[in-house]
Amino acid sequence: MRRTTGRTVVECMNELFQIKLAPERIRELAQQKEALYREAFGPVFREVAGFTEFAGRARALGLKVGVGTAGDRHNIAFAFGHLQLPQAPHAVVGGDEGLPGKPEPAIFLEAAKRMGIRPEHCIVFEDAPFGIEAARRASMRAVALCTSHRAEELTGPHVIASVNNYLDLMNSGFLETLHVATS
Repeated sequence: MRRTTGRTVVECMNELFQIKLAPERIRELAQQKEALYREAFGPVFREVAGFTEFAGRARALGLKVGVGTAGDRHNIAFAFGHLQLPQAPHAVVGGDEGLPGKPEPAIFLEAAKRMGIRPEHCIVFEDAPFGIEAARRASMRAVALCTSHRAEELTGPHVIASVNNYLDLMNSGFLETLHVATS
């Protein structure tokens, strides 16, 4: 997980196989792997506690909500189908758009660009070390979601909070304390 979480599926295949495969073979294997992932994960899929309400509150305060993920469009559709968000995010950037995966900042920077927000005004909510590093490289602040890694693994000078879920953020009044440009 340390070598792959946050990277695109093609980058993961290259990392794990450690041999040179033709790009079309990598894409084929990646599609098979991702289909198996969705099949296995579907029955147990759960949002990180409080996410839908948190995103709704952010929007109500005039904040934009974007998604920057190494997941491909099929995994994005899978997640959105399970979440059933009342409103779509302002921007969605996926790992199959030709951008390098995390820890490179390209996916986050593209999401900020699509939302019309300067990177330094963005806050990334991230559960993986590569994502925390990508936020730093993008000059964005970050909130560490300790769902699959300990807080000690998700640190940096740009990390402004470490939480187990979005309920923790709502209970602390996190959104109400933000001082960011909303126009």
